[in-house]
Amino acid sequence: MKRKIENFWRKYFLSLDENFYEIEPSEIMPEKVFIASGHIKNFVDTIVICKKCKADFRADHLVEEKTKESAEHLTDKQLTKKIRELKIRCPKCGGELGGVNYLNLMFPLKIGSNDKGYLRPETAQGCYVAFKRMFGATREKLPLGLAIIGKAFRNEISPRQGTYRMREFTQAELQIFFDPDKINECESFEEVENYKLKVKFSDQKRVDEIPCKKLLYKLPKFYVYYLAKVQQFYLDLLKIKPENFRFRELSKDERAFYNKYHFDVELFTPRFDNFKEIGGVHYRTDYDLKRHEKISGENLHITIDNKKFIPHVLELSFGIDRNFYSLLELSFSNKILKLNPKVAPFTIGIFPLVNRDNLYEKGDELYKELKKEFDCFFDSSGSIGRRYARADEIGTLYCITIDYKTLEDNTVTIRDRDSTKQVRIKISELGDIVEKLVDMEITFEDIGKIVKTRKKKEGYRI
Repeated sequence: MKRKIENFWRKYFLSLDENFYEIEPSEIMPEKVFIASGHIKNFVDTIVICKKCKADFRADHLVEEKTKESAEHLTDKQLTKKIRELKIRCPKCGGELGGVNYLNLMFPLKIGSNDKGYLRPETAQGCYVAFKRMFGATREKLPLGLAIIGKAFRNEISPRQGTYRMREFTQAELQIFFDPDKINECESFEEVENYKLKVKFSDQKRVDEIPCKKLLYKLPKFYVYYLAKVQQFYLDLLKIKPENFRFRELSKDERAFYNKYHFDVELFTPRFDNFKEIGGVHYRTDYDLKRHEKISGENLHITIDNKKFIPHVLELSFGIDRNFYSLLELSFSNKILKLNPKVAPFTIGIFPLVNRDNLYEKGDELYKELKKEFDCFFDSSGSIGRRYARADEIGTLYCITIDYKTLEDNTVTIRDRDSTKQVRIKISELGDIVEKLVDMEITFEDIGKIVKTRKKKEGYRI
């Protein structure tokens, strides 16, 4: 399922422009890269240690759990004061917490015998280091998009909340390099000008639905276009319900100092009973390339139409593991994992009605043929109703049942996960129909007449 999310992201975002490419740089990078990026100096989190049991915690998280409000923008002194005011104690032993300090989150390591390096804390720096070579290799055109899907590593103080916060995780990021003089230009903007974005600005508590063209008084056209494309990815393709999605603007105190515009992509999840960040859209200006030029000594200016400049960067950043978790939670309903067809772990489950009279062999034959094209599994254990239930719980889209009529006319029943309805179709047409269903070119009702099934047993239509 995780791999499918990555491939879905890859296909969608790399198709937004013909000059977008995926690269795969090193996960280990020398210290100078992170001096240039500012990670050595600024990549820190607030830490507080229990005076009694010596356990350590993210200070801002403790305050957020108590207040249900963001605390990332608070300083160490402000957090220390808040912890005292809210009378927050050690979550492990109930002991008194000490003062709040800072901890750098990167994992250091030795390269060769003496050189110092780090595991990358984000994938973005690989794009900035590779920019000049990739610009030349792609015929020196802008905008240029460089994407990376890969591992990042952070020495989290208190990793928890399942896959939401980990020390080793997967990011999918797209860095778009463009001419800053053209930030209010976008050839495809007409596609989204009337599309409404769900936006919560930093100076208000409500979420507004605002057409893209009405946001141009506040945000540049190039930026708004990619906000729209990100929202469409979640609402139109991943089928997230609109009430569970929003963009939240970060205030100047919250966002990185180099980000001129910064909106987090947030999804509501019942476990946290709140909206949580799963991605972001950041206008990083020319900060990154300027810093790398200064520290490396390499000229990162480019020349287009006799104009020499350093490109600016628009970053689309997503945590794959956070998206994975959020999709699971938002898709689970009444013992059924109603995942989008593109990311469901299995497309087909193949079930012989019974394990005799050549039904098992017929089912195994069909499984071996279909697994060449689809993610599928073969299950002959237990009653057919229990097998349907197991398939629903893991999000399997369609259950194929081989019964006695199959032996007569080479037809099978195909059962839809979400409606539990069944249709009888020819085996020869099965692959083509399933492919069209997954691509959402047709609906289940389009493929044939709904057949009657046996009466419900144990709460399940079988």
